[in-house]
This record gives sequence, structure tokens and C-alpha cells, in this order.
Amino acid sequence: MTSTDLVLPPTDQQTPTAALLQPPDAQEFEPAIGDMHLLLEQHGHVVAVYPAGISPAHERRMHAVRSVLESDRIALLKVDLPPLGVAVLVRQLRQLSLCDFSPGVVASAARLLAHYIHAGALLNSVARLDRVPVTLTTHARSWVPGSQFAVLASPRPQLVRIGPAAEPPAGPEFATHLVVARGQSASPWVRQTLAPAWQVQDVQECALPSASPGWWGTGKIVEFAAYLPDVSVLYQLVSSVRREGCHWCGMELIGDRCGFCSSPLAPPGHRARPPALLPRGTAAPPGH
Repeated sequence: MTSTDLVLPPTDQQTPTAALLQPPDAQEFEPAIGDMHLLLEQHGHVVAVYPAGISPAHERRMHAVRSVLESDRIALLKVDLPPLGVAVLVRQLRQLSLCDFSPGVVASAARLLAHYIHAGALLNSVARLDRVPVTLTTHARSWVPGSQFAVLASPRPQLVRIGPAAEPPAGPEFATHLVVARGQSASPWVRQTLAPAWQVQDVQECALPSASPGWWGTGKIVEFAAYLPDVSVLYQLVSSVRREGCHWCGMELIGDRCGFCSSPLAPPGHRARPPALLPRGTAAPPGH
């Protein structure tokens, strides 16, 4: 990971923690190479997940380290999810790392699992929100004192102005847990309205990631993410997708792109179908 506040506490005693890949202003280049080399010696492969919003210098650093080491055992996965959604995805991959999946399957599973994370936030203003489409009317209403908006960024963008008769954004059609991170907002709406509407089975709170105010365009925020908590369901979901061999680097993969070299699956006609929604409950579908 690229930030310690994106490493959520484990849900059990087996889930491993994550290593931190420091930015250039916090660590010199040579120590960064040494740290990555040590990770490879200890674990064999490294799956580095980082949010799309990190600084270009930080992203270049990670690619430079991989280039210097000339290693095909380092996967660099840029994830276009809100910060709390990235943290949830990282914890799920940490859980899967203990299963009998190859490193290539774990890396390529990130794109699959991201489809099942419902990540959003309760905002007091959408005036500076540029990650989700905002109409001119909604933008104007955000200047009205006391306005609140429920915004869902993933898996499908939604924006709802909160009011007495307003319905929450459409949520997952399967059983989830909800993690909540509060900024400069004490609104109980997420716990009292959204969680029951989405029929979540449990709600946990964590610290707001430092990147969240910038991502959402305001510090008056309650960020949330609904996710599949059970590693057995994650295992069934990932194992139900057909595995292929990457024609470029030879790593095993699921889906249509290798997690290690980013090469698309060839030939295109053999690509896996997009993931289907899970039914409400704890069981994953038999296949995709």
C-alpha cells in the first residue's frame, strides 16, 4: 500500500497486514529498492495496490523500483475507487493471499472484486466534486445551507439529494458489511438510514483516510463502503472464474487482463464474461 491509513484492521487473526511503499519525499530511492527486494525475498511476489489519485512522483517511484529490479514478480495495480473503497479492496486481497490461489490470480482478482464494493460518501456540498457527474441544478443546490447529498462512486455513479422523501442510492443486492469513516460531519444518516436500506449485516467505523477530503472535494464528509466480508464467499467468487495463462509473462490470471504485466488476454474471444451480481445472502454464484 501507499499509505498506512489505507490498511484496515484485519477481520480475523489470520489476515496478514500490508507493507507500505513510501513516497519519494519520505524515502530515498536506494532504500526503496532495498525494501522491495526484501519483500520479494520473503514472499516471492509483491502485489502493490495504489489509488489512482496518488501523486505522479509516487507512481513513477514504484515503476522505477520495479524497472531497476527487472522483476516480473511485482504487480502494480492502480485502482480507481474512493480511498475507503481502496482500503476495503486491499483487505480482501490480504484475505485471499492466504488461500490456495497463485499470485497472478490474486492480482487479477482486484478488478473482479472492485465490482462488488459499493463505495460512496455523504457530503454537505458537491461544488468541488469532480469524480462523479454533477448537474448544474445539483451544483446550485449544494450552496443552500443545510444541504446533504448521498453520492455513490462505485460500482455505478449515483447522486441523491437527501430529504424527507428521498430514497437512498441503490445498493448491493447481496449481503454485505459496511465500513464508515467520518470527517467533519456528525450526521447519523449513514447508520440510521443507509445501512437499514441496504440491509447490511454489520457496521464498523474507522479513521477517515487522509486522501478522502481531496477525493470528494470537501472535508464535511461521512465516507462509506459496503463489501463482502466472508473470505469463503470471496474464495468461491474468485474460483468460479475460469483461469487462463498470460501469453506474455506466463502468470495465471482471471478476467481479461494480467495483473502483473497488464497484457490483455489473447485471443479476445476467450475472455471471461463480466461478473454477475451475487444474490442477496452469503453464497456466491456457481460461475460467471
